[in-house]
Amino acid sequence: MTDDHLDLDLDLAPQARLVARLAEHVTDEQLERPTPCPEYAVRHLLGHLIGLAQAFAQAARKEFGPTLDQNPASTVPDIGPGWRDELPKALDALAEAWRDPAARQGMTRAGGVDLPGEVACLVALDELVVHGWDLARSTGQEYAPDEASLEAARALLTPTGEGGEEGEEGAEPEGGLFGKPVPVPDGAPLLDRVIGLSGRDPGWRPAR
Repeated sequence: MTDDHLDLDLDLAPQARLVARLAEHVTDEQLERPTPCPEYAVRHLLGHLIGLAQAFAQAARKEFGPTLDQNPASTVPDIGPGWRDELPKALDALAEAWRDPAARQGMTRAGGVDLPGEVACLVALDELVVHGWDLARSTGQEYAPDEASLEAARALLTPTGEGGEEGEEGAEPEGGLFGKPVPVPDGAPLLDRVIGLSGRDPGWRPAR
């Protein structure tokens, strides 16, 4: 992770709205389709988005409890019958919680890990960017996050080991925040670079 964007006044609202729009266009028939997350169908990805939105909103408000102690990888999430209302409300609440400057001060907790508030905000935004791509790609939708959100995600995901710049020999670690980075061609769009850094293949498509 680089420090480029840790001091920015990040706004999660544009990316939260984008993810909500993607989810709005998911059909019931698409809920069982595969996603870039091998263990998740679309329904599980949507359930994960609801859970992470709720958890990171609590992290912003420093509402410590069992939700913030749970490792999200310990269960496979799912949706309930009211998910179409639940998800946009959770995403709105997430963006609103991180608008409070106090949310980025001091320490908080998410996924069973203690971390500075400003880093938790960046992680929440990165989760929305990467999983937004997962959802768009799985359901055949266009996806164009705003540049500020992409740059913030890139800052979080870029390795800081020897070699310095992403793509240089020795710069990529064995594993990143989501998994081992996938190399992308020089000059690739910023979105592809972010997705590659997250451990995903930017060329992924669901099997037909």
